[in-house]
Amino acid sequence: MQTRTEPFTLAVPVNHADHVLGPASPPVTVVEYGDFECPFCLQAYPAAKILLAHFAHKLRFVYRHFPLVDAHPHAELAAEAAEAAAAQGKFWPMHDLLFENQKHLKAAHLRQYAQKLELDLERYDYEMGDHVYLQRVQEHVAGGVKSGVHSMPAFFVNGALQDVSFGVERMFKLIEDRVRAATHD
Repeated sequence: MQTRTEPFTLAVPVNHADHVLGPASPPVTVVEYGDFECPFCLQAYPAAKILLAHFAHKLRFVYRHFPLVDAHPHAELAAEAAEAAAAQGKFWPMHDLLFENQKHLKAAHLRQYAQKLELDLERYDYEMGDHVYLQRVQEHVAGGVKSGVHSMPAFFVNGALQDVSFGVERMFKLIEDRVRAATHD
């Protein structure tokens, strides 16, 4: 077996179809591949908010789906619900509700969140019933696999996969260094 020496890189560049917070051309872009039912993703959820608040206009944050369906039976449907909300301009509020209610991700709960966000429920029911966004979720997963994602959450900073298995402090420092370098150019 060959050992991989170079870091994994983001195989699918950030594009117009991504869910993005922050400026269009910042010095640092963070892409997270996440799973709404993953307890480690839930632990990383507030850290992402802190990163955004701390680096304000110097950081772009992108969220992509990577439901681990074997371990988390409700994660894929939750990702579809997030996409249905996105189609109605409410991805980030749904994203937050899903993480904040991680233990309640069955279909009936997801519909309650859609109702709470005042989504068009007729449209939501149709899209969820027909799994309109399943292909998009699966495309995110395929992109993650091509990028070397194998555990959750997975973070890429300016295209390079970061090890956050012992917390996000090292990633925070890396972002800080990249922002500092960009402001001194």
